[in-house]
Amino acid sequence: MERGDGTKPGGREMNSFVKKTLRKLFQMNYRISLLTFAWVATSSLALNASDLIILDENGLRNLGIQTVEAEERVFETIAFAIGRIEEIPSSRSVLSSRIAGRIVEISAFEGDTVQAGQVLARVESRQLGNPPPSIVLEAPQGGLIVESHVSLGQPVEPDAELLDISDRSRMWAIARIPEQEAARVGIGSRARIRIPALGEGVIEAKLERFGVDADRQAGTVEGVFVLDNAEGKLRPGLRAEFSIALDRREDVLSVPKEAIQGDPANRVIYVKDFDLSNAFVRAPVVLGERNDRFVEILSGVFPGDEVVTSGSYLLGYAGGGSGISLKDALDAAHGHEHNEDGSEMTPEQRAQQAAERHDDHHDDHHDEGSSKALIAYAVLSTLLCVGLAQALWSRRRKAGA
Repeated sequence: MERGDGTKPGGREMNSFVKKTLRKLFQMNYRISLLTFAWVATSSLALNASDLIILDENGLRNLGIQTVEAEERVFETIAFAIGRIEEIPSSRSVLSSRIAGRIVEISAFEGDTVQAGQVLARVESRQLGNPPPSIVLEAPQGGLIVESHVSLGQPVEPDAELLDISDRSRMWAIARIPEQEAARVGIGSRARIRIPALGEGVIEAKLERFGVDADRQAGTVEGVFVLDNAEGKLRPGLRAEFSIALDRREDVLSVPKEAIQGDPANRVIYVKDFDLSNAFVRAPVVLGERNDRFVEILSGVFPGDEVVTSGSYLLGYAGGGSGISLKDALDAAHGHEHNEDGSEMTPEQRAQQAAERHDDHHDDHHDEGSSKALIAYAVLSTLLCVGLAQALWSRRRKAGA
């Protein structure tokens, strides 16, 4: 018997039942998918959260790992400036002749180092004689011949400069100090000066005097430091970098600047593990003030910690994706299990862990059975849905006939 709408009794009810069943099945599958995704994401974060990096001997050598102790030291606040090396104006002298004549002998040339009183040239007088009278010209001071204005046989007059001699045993290092820092710098202020052309060495000196004028365009004031140059390595015009001490603080925990890694918002230091050999822990730190050599540490490192300096940059890449936890490393090194924080397990904890392992083993079998049941449920529900859909389709075909 059919209804007025052309459907048989129970047709609409059957159609509604199928739709509700399918809707519930889809909702259940959606929720299971969300839970599975959350579990996978949490597991991935746990694996990537490891801050422990373990190297073998080859890794240590390849990275060039070197460490120093973090310690409390006198910390200097500095002003940074650039400048140049120059001759001391009073260190230059000129060789000249007292009489008119011509050069008949030259015994020193540009680039030679001479001593005070050393004979450098001989001048033959224009007076009559056979041979004409001559005089020798001696170095007025010791130093380097930096310019030569004379050639053999050249006529000379008393007002002519023949050779320029510069005593470069001491040199000026002239710093262009920013105006905003100049007020905190005074005569006697000490500075560490680095000459890039000479390598990584540092020269310490104190401020002797200020320049006469300020540079209006650059906004700087010249500060003059006197440097020893007994080896003759300093030359006029060389670039110099100045770290001028402004004040000092006692007992400041700091590390060499080479130890600091990471981006500006997430600074880290690699600390040598106190127990495991060739192991390093990535320690987030909060930084304070910095100077040309050290960086103040406000938190994250303790006095006595061995921090990595040389090789610290490459160490950040060596641990990528290792997934090794501190617990795993200690377990492997000591041959027995530890807590997650690396501490030794108590007998009670060992007993509890054994019980948990038994439960986990039981749960694994239960989970395996649950997985099989879930698969069977999915197959049966799929077959049921297909059967209901076919039955519904058959009813509609018969109703249409």
